Amino acid sequence: MDKVRVLAFGAHPDDCELRVGGCAALWAADGHLVRFVSLTNGDTGHFSMGGGPLARRRRYEAAAAADLTGIESMVLDIHNGELIPDIKTRKRVIRIIREFEPDLILTHRPYDYHPDHRYASQLVQDASYIIRVPNMTPLTPPLTKPVAIMHFADRFQKPIPFSPDVAVDISPVIDTKIAMVACHESQVFEWLPYDAGQLEEVPQEAMARQEWLHTNMQARFSRDADQCRDRLVEAYGDTGQHVEYAESFECCEYGAPLTPEGKARLFPFLPN
Repeated sequence: MDKVRVLAFGAHPDDCELRVGGCAALWAADGHLVRFVSLTNGDTGHFSMGGGPLARRRRYEAAAAADLTGIESMVLDIHNGELIPDIKTRKRVIRIIREFEPDLILTHRPYDYHPDHRYASQLVQDASYIIRVPNMTPLTPPLTKPVAIMHFADRFQKPIPFSPDVAVDISPVIDTKIAMVACHESQVFEWLPYDAGQLEEVPQEAMARQEWLHTNMQARFSRDADQCRDRLVEAYGDTGQHVEYAESFECCEYGAPLTPEGKARLFPFLPN
């Protein structure tokens, strides 16, 4: 009963690793259960391959990332870029939530450049009440316990900027998080550099590639810590000023309120 069950919904197979990979490693190390769900198969996220071969490749990448920490990975077979918050998909999300019985659900905020990200957030919000309504998806028993819902951090400012409620020092597991991200080779070494016009900067030799990725990811995750510095100081005292890498989350009002007791249980690696 003291084990926490965390269910993270990303729009694409690498989203959860980038946004909550560090906390996932901390939860898993303490024996808690974490499942990453990708609501699309990622089959358009490349410049030279796509369709079934890319979808299978990305599913394998997600599974490899999960294996590093012993968490669960689930990839839905919905085309990348075609996620719709319709009734059919809402029911799929409701069933996933009910079957997993989470204590905490994590997902994107609804303010985002990518429609898949926005709709992933909407699907979770649309399911947030109905997961307790017995006659919706009646063959899957409804949840009877309150579930906290929180949003991943982002840097979008309009219409409402991200405001962290919880910040976690992930410095002890930063190498594990980057290793999880590195499993998504089709993205971090191919598609994302291509999309940014930086593909020629990616080294070809394996060791050099890993060093290149570490440098880039460390800079990114360091900025994440700066974004939630006040919360880090609140949680860790003066040492929070010097936390190098962090993940932070914002409460969604459609979930259960995050009480001090609930926060201590859901994030047991935070200082008391």
